Amino acid sequence: MAASADPDFRHPLPDELGAMLEADPGLAEKWHDLTDLARNEWICWTVSAKQEATRAKRRERLHEEVLAGKRRPCCWPGCPHRRDSARKWVDA
Repeated sequence: MAASADPDFRHPLPDELGAMLEADPGLAEKWHDLTDLARNEWICWTVSAKQEATRAKRRERLHEEVLAGKRRPCCWPGCPHRRDSARKWVDA
């Protein structure tokens, strides 16, 4: 049986996302209004894509949706580093 994921796992803020927040004060304000867990979900969803083109599309979507008030990425099972049920999204 695999060990449980660390429930306090947090992803570091990627440089690309940090640049987006610096470039858009409105996005930064909405971003900082999110909980730590919600920010972690957005980060994990964004960086989990294998191809840079997909990661770029996810950053664009994050920008649009966070500005629109969304708190978490839609249709995302959650950070696989936090839940055993979502480990299929993590490379072995």
